[in-house]
Amino acid sequence: MSGQLSDIRDNGMTERAVRTQGDILEVATAEFAAKGYAGARVDEIAARTRTTKRMIYYYFDSKEGLYLAVLERMYAQIRQVERAIQIDELSPDEALRKLAEVTYDHHTTHEAFIQLVSIENIHRAEHLRQSATILRENVTAITLLEQVIERGVREGLFRADVDALDMHMVISAYACFHVANRHTFAAIFDRDMLDPALQDSHRRLIGDIVVATMTDLTAPSRSD
Repeated sequence: MSGQLSDIRDNGMTERAVRTQGDILEVATAEFAAKGYAGARVDEIAARTRTTKRMIYYYFDSKEGLYLAVLERMYAQIRQVERAIQIDELSPDEALRKLAEVTYDHHTTHEAFIQLVSIENIHRAEHLRQSATILRENVTAITLLEQVIERGVREGLFRADVDALDMHMVISAYACFHVANRHTFAAIFDRDMLDPALQDSHRRLIGDIVVATMTDLTAPSRSD
């Protein structure tokens, strides 16, 4: 189901209905993240929101509709964070660092988002592919990076052989790793990657990595 909250407002439904739907999405996010799509139960979500299964289906049509609404909401949150950055007011290297840092902060404080992404990968993104909203909204993540990189290349600050999708992959991989591999990493190396004492240095490190990569003008190009 695309754009559920906005649809409700556009249809003139009550503030109470909007709040109820928001509560359902909060609980459903936790349920799907913890148990996966197959394991999550709409009855449990209804019980925890003090509503009814019938009401959930009224808002979201089906279990799959609810799951898609959860995914859309989660992806919309990170895209909103990115769009809030005034990249035009920053130099290319500062803008790139800022995008990396806000992605890191978002991913490491939204464990459910990483869990849901992992679940979708298990299912080969079969649900995500059905959402035109997610596919459309996520283009902005690459568009922002493209703008920053293109400006950096024009100004002679950035190398030209690393594209926005490459950089998005690097940033996302680093940020996701902290959550997705937190417990196995801690068991093997006795380090909690989400330890509050480490966050400043880890945030700075991803900024250093992406800026150093893009400003290494001596690096051989892919065509070499």
